[in-house]
Amino acid sequence: MPTPTKGPRLGGGPAHERLILANLATSLFEHKRITTTETKAKRLRPLAERLITFAKRGDLHARRRVMTVVKDKSVVHVLFTEIAPAVAERQGGYTRITKIGPRKGDNAPMAVIELVLEPLSPKQAVVKEATKAAAKAAPKAKKAEDKPVEDAVVEDAPVEDAPVEDAPAESKDDADKA
Repeated sequence: MPTPTKGPRLGGGPAHERLILANLATSLFEHKRITTTETKAKRLRPLAERLITFAKRGDLHARRRVMTVVKDKSVVHVLFTEIAPAVAERQGGYTRITKIGPRKGDNAPMAVIELVLEPLSPKQAVVKEATKAAAKAAPKAKKAEDKPVEDAVVEDAPVEDAPVEDAPAESKDDADKA
């Protein structure tokens, strides 16, 4: 059983809070994005992400676990057939919360919570893998190539100095001829 949150509840009591979050999750999966208060959006995010993780699993037990929260069978069907395959390659972060201006009536801070259905960019995945590989290879390279790196620096230095010496020599020759 999850521990209750500190501070005031979203509704009158814990049962009402669960109903509010279940209705918000149902609306989110049905419309793909909803506008609500920041507090409700922040409380909805972990629940929605957990339900999407169940949907990615795709078996009967996962469907029944989702049905305990989302009571609408058509929304559960959409979650398992459309949303879960769209986010199959993501490891998390299925939702995005964007803050918008305050509500006109009571000045409550509002936010838009939406599903991130864009495909995962292969470039980002390649960059992350390359960064990890470079981080792993860096300590090994430092240990194995400490001496050759110093030799390479010594060899490069005369090559850089050579054109500098040639340039003044030409000017001396020109001066001698004149």
